Amino acid sequence: MSASNKWRAMSPHHHQQQPLCTRTHQIGTLLLVTTTFFFTRLLSPCSLSTGIVHVSHPQLQWGQSQLSLKIYVYEPEEINGLNDLLHGRDGKVTEEACLKGQWGTQVKIHKFLLQSKQRTRKKEEADLFFVPSYVKCARMMGGLNDKEINNTYVQVISQMPYFRLSGGRNHIFVFPSGAGAHLFKSWATYINRSIILTPEGDRTDKRDTSAFNTWKDIIIPGNVDDGMTKTGATVVQPLPLPKRKYLANYLGRAQGKAGRLKLIELAKQFPEKLECPDLKFSGPDKLARKEYFEHLRNSKFCLAPRGESSWTLRFYESFFVECVPVIISDQTELPFQNVIDYSQISIKWPSSRVGPELLQYLESIPDEEIERIIALGRQVRCWWVYASDSEPCSAMRGIMWELQRKVRQFHHSAETFWLHNGSIVNRNLVQFSKWELPVPLP
Repeated sequence: MSASNKWRAMSPHHHQQQPLCTRTHQIGTLLLVTTTFFFTRLLSPCSLSTGIVHVSHPQLQWGQSQLSLKIYVYEPEEINGLNDLLHGRDGKVTEEACLKGQWGTQVKIHKFLLQSKQRTRKKEEADLFFVPSYVKCARMMGGLNDKEINNTYVQVISQMPYFRLSGGRNHIFVFPSGAGAHLFKSWATYINRSIILTPEGDRTDKRDTSAFNTWKDIIIPGNVDDGMTKTGATVVQPLPLPKRKYLANYLGRAQGKAGRLKLIELAKQFPEKLECPDLKFSGPDKLARKEYFEHLRNSKFCLAPRGESSWTLRFYESFFVECVPVIISDQTELPFQNVIDYSQISIKWPSSRVGPELLQYLESIPDEEIERIIALGRQVRCWWVYASDSEPCSAMRGIMWELQRKVRQFHHSAETFWLHNGSIVNRNLVQFSKWELPVPLP
């Protein structure tokens, strides 16, 4: 059996010839469908939202009721040191500069929360507290070093009585890069109970432990270039499948990673099938933004292998050039999994099986199947777009629904106590309203 036939035989969409139906079969089938329909409507009116609806209409899951949470956003002026986490020690790191690139989520989430209807200016009524920070950008631009980041975070949270009250459980931090919360060296001591928003669910390649906890933290989409996500004309338009030059591509640096190096070697063996250029991120050979997306759209499949960490921006970018993303990162975590079935809109391939077998498999998938996957992806990609949470489908809308699931009616820590009348006190029986700053931290 040829490789192409092998993969078609394994496909759930490959049909063998079925025996002819008799009239008895047809009547029985009709009765079964009718009975199933009425029992489904009678016993489980919500069950129709399962299956493919998870892919096509996740907004049905999140749109049946209004968001009800209230979030307090800390202002830089109210806490000494917070402005340093935003703009660096000298205040020279700008919001505009930090909006660019894959780390722009730290700015966008802050900006949209300031504009959100869910924002409250009263700490006493807040369900959650957002701590704004652009530390990844500030670090990359020389505004803060690792020691300064660590010391400033500790200084900031020591001025937050509500953080002390809950042990940090109702406080939100954004860490937008592959390093995750490890940007804050002492995260495990101070914010190990807080809600962390990050695209990174692993980061075990250089650390002994991951900072991501699936029960409290939230995976967020990466920051795709605004020029590709805006409504109307985008930087580049998708190409029809027959006009695409390559079967697959990988556009990224090798970074010495085994999976990426295998793809580069595979491209040398099959240059007509796999495009894998030696990308330069500086100098005259660097691909401009438009050129990058023109390359990305020229394949049916966009390969997204693991790099320094398990998440990759190429997974999200592929939806906007309409190629099928192929995840080659075993530990990857993906956003909004409670409403999106990723098996319908992407492929995940074992990183241990990168070789000719991968290309044979991709080549065996008919164009009509590729078009079906792309069409489903087109319906859900709005969840990767950072826009207002008032939009029916946006990354911020999804994040808000995920945050609402984290809201607790009651918060306490090992250093908070309460009396018979419900008043909250510390270990010295001082009422919460009279706690003095800085509050003690672990």
